[in-house]
Amino acid sequence: MNIVVCVKQTPDTAATVTVEDGKVSWGDAPLVLNPWDEYAVEEALRLKEAHGGKVTAISMGPEDAREALKQSLAMGCDEAILLSDAVFAGLDTLGASKVLAAAIQHIGDVDLVFFGRSSVDSDTGITGSQVARRLGWPALSLVAKISAIDPDGRRIEVERMLEEGRQRVASPLPAVLSVVKEINEPRYPSFMGIRKAARAEIPVWSAAEIGLTEELKAAVEWPEIFAPPKVETECEFIEGESADEIAQKLADRLMEEKVI
Repeated sequence: MNIVVCVKQTPDTAATVTVEDGKVSWGDAPLVLNPWDEYAVEEALRLKEAHGGKVTAISMGPEDAREALKQSLAMGCDEAILLSDAVFAGLDTLGASKVLAAAIQHIGDVDLVFFGRSSVDSDTGITGSQVARRLGWPALSLVAKISAIDPDGRRIEVERMLEEGRQRVASPLPAVLSVVKEINEPRYPSFMGIRKAARAEIPVWSAAEIGLTEELKAAVEWPEIFAPPKVETECEFIEGESADEIAQKLADRLMEEKVI
């Protein structure tokens, strides 16, 4: 099987977001492989181990996005590709999906594309479905289990995690999957994997190399970004000789504050 995993480099989840001079800042937080994408990488590796083939990790971003790709290689991915070009800067998910879909088509003969549920920085959770739409492939989102897969018969069955339960869905291949954390437990990179990743040569593909010649721009613009005003709160304790008295005092205070 020829599997592609789309990964992203994001700030550590412990980072604190601030707005400085109209720009979002994550401070000095370290950049890591998006935690949701670790589950996508793990599931892709498990399929390769069960059915053979290779797993290629791709990421769109600046040069320092190589670190997310190196972690993917350390976990066991066979190849990694960085999509980097000045025209990619500032793209939203609609533009990013065009870049990723073009890269997947450029790789060719892909059977499955994996995404994590979302990225912890933007948290839209729609890039996988947008890529599937551009490729014309089925989109299987919120996948918590791959129930069955038949590479020769070109068919896959999955269980989707919904609020009210699970939904079993079957689809032809190729397909695009986004996975949730219930699907597996990501492995730790091995020592040999880390050494391999450190020595790996990661090719960089520009827009021209993947056949994108038209102008790329974000569909959504942010004319202004500002921090919400701080809300000062006070905690008032209501006391009384009985529950009825406390309830009456509470009702009076709520009416005073025009809550009721």
